[in-house]
Amino acid sequence: MSGNNIEKVKAAEEMLLDLGTLLMSCGASTGRVRITVNRIAEALGYDVELLITSRSLILTVAEGDTMSFSSSVRRTPPHGVNFKVVSGISRMSWRVVEEKLTVEQINKEIDRLIALPHYPRLVVLSTVALAGASFCRLFGGQGLELLVAFVATFFGLFIRQESLKKRFNPYLAIVFASFAASMVSGLSVKLGIGDSPEHALATSVLFLIPGVPLINSLTDLIDGNTLNGVIRGINGLVMAFAIALGLMIAMQIYGI
Repeated sequence: MSGNNIEKVKAAEEMLLDLGTLLMSCGASTGRVRITVNRIAEALGYDVELLITSRSLILTVAEGDTMSFSSSVRRTPPHGVNFKVVSGISRMSWRVVEEKLTVEQINKEIDRLIALPHYPRLVVLSTVALAGASFCRLFGGQGLELLVAFVATFFGLFIRQESLKKRFNPYLAIVFASFAASMVSGLSVKLGIGDSPEHALATSVLFLIPGVPLINSLTDLIDGNTLNGVIRGINGLVMAFAIALGLMIAMQIYGI
């Protein structure tokens, strides 16, 4: 077993762990993480054993029939949603197979994906608020109710972003956001703004619905990743409870 082989395996292991934790933190399902890591490892000529939990990845990389192998544990950062990175890594994994990219080239591509700029904050706030107004329209809201839903959603998302920037607990940030959005939309109910202001109140918190965790939970359960599926499902339920808690506090204050 040569030192060069060990260094090569270690470099591949670090790259695969970076890739796996990045996928998990960006909202990929457990099955997608495993398939992508295995695809790249096989293309590079390595055998891997991967254990994925909700908070960490345990990876062993071996080079064929040689005695060169390496094992490591990597803690995953807090989970969010960034499908731009997830789809970028998926496309890159096929490039590794077809173009025989090296570990160094893969690391450069990972760095490029991480450095991709996010949408401007005002664009995110405005488009999410527009989605909130659209939900209100689907529920039967009109005119002033749509405006109230837009403003409430905009303000609620702003509060959530600020709470996360100040490192509040993520669940507490959802409570704050739900409460803030409900206070704005609840005021329209209290003052009787519009024909059916309750539509704005009901839809102003829908931007907080944990769709990705719940979908990933179901996907993991179907794929046989029971532990991760249950954990993600419970996470989604706790987030739903936080939404309901913020909405209930605002309704209690207004006496609705």
